[in-house]
Amino acid sequence: MSAPVVLSLMAHPDDAEFLCAGALARLADLGWAVHVATMTPGDCGSVELPPDEIARRRRAEGAAAAAVLGATYHCLERRDLLLFYDEPTLREAVRLLRRVRPRLLLTHSPADYLPDHEVTSLVARAAAFAAPVPNLFRGDVSEPTTDHVPHLYYADPIEGKDALGRPVEPQFRVDITAVMDRKTTMLAAHASQREWLRRQHGMDQYLEAMRAWAARQGSAAGVAYAEGYRQHLGHSYPQDDLLGDTLGRM
Repeated sequence: MSAPVVLSLMAHPDDAEFLCAGALARLADLGWAVHVATMTPGDCGSVELPPDEIARRRRAEGAAAAAVLGATYHCLERRDLLLFYDEPTLREAVRLLRRVRPRLLLTHSPADYLPDHEVTSLVARAAAFAAPVPNLFRGDVSEPTTDHVPHLYYADPIEGKDALGRPVEPQFRVDITAVMDRKTTMLAAHASQREWLRRQHGMDQYLEAMRAWAARQGSAAGVAYAEGYRQHLGHSYPQDDLLGDTLGRM
């Protein structure tokens, strides 16, 4: 029997490392096949390098981070700050899901500070529903349809709040204490982002910021470090809590 597959579909290189790499590491330890995908190659993520050059660097960083878990990295080659819910973008997401065939899909919160994150969340939700539909992209996407809608979960938004500053509370948290060093190593692979985050976000110590957020969620769960999640429970999506049952709800 083949290993179950988890796919993280986030907007940019380093988003998964901030938001869900702890859960990915724990699933990898349980024998899951892990895939990390980004909608864009991070082509606007530099104040010094032109788009093609920073994109090449960030793709390589994404692959290096994924390799920490023995995972596979994918990029859907959309462009930073130009993510839209449109046919070409949905086609690439559906193609990815049909190729990877995940049982579990992790993505951004529907409400976040950045439209790229919110659009990615919507595209991931739509692709999860659409990947099993045979008439969608018939003859346009060669990969066979999937046989089920995957379990879909939303990671915490950045800083745990929506665009209006209102708190977005997780339904549950998972303990990532034992894999925190690997999560940190994965984020550290994105070395090109330190200067960008300092200039654009006022965040110089991005490793420390990630660890501080994980510690805050850990404190709420009674452990050292944790990640927060919400499950998409709309009609036709799986209703059993695969992530929580596999890793333990807190």
